[in-house]
Amino acid sequence: MQTARTTETESPSEEQVQRAYLESRMKEVFGTEMKKLSDELQSVLADDIVTAFLNRISLFVKIQAKKRRYTRTKRSLNPQTLNR
Repeated sequence: MQTARTTETESPSEEQVQRAYLESRMKEVFGTEMKKLSDELQSVLADDIVTAFLNRISLFVKIQAKKRRYTRTKRSLNPQTLNR
């Protein structure tokens, strides 16, 4: 038994717009190399590159935040380091 699905037309989120922009830029940057691939594979590769990039940025932001917390804790436990 099939059920009917209602689909609303939603405008793309800011994240989706940014992702589409990054994918189009990747196709431009790697255009010569990607031209050898079909349109579908170009889209898949661009999506993979953007996903890897965004994941890496997210990881670096987390590492940076942990480093700041560690530094603040270290300074509060050892006030002599504040004057350096």
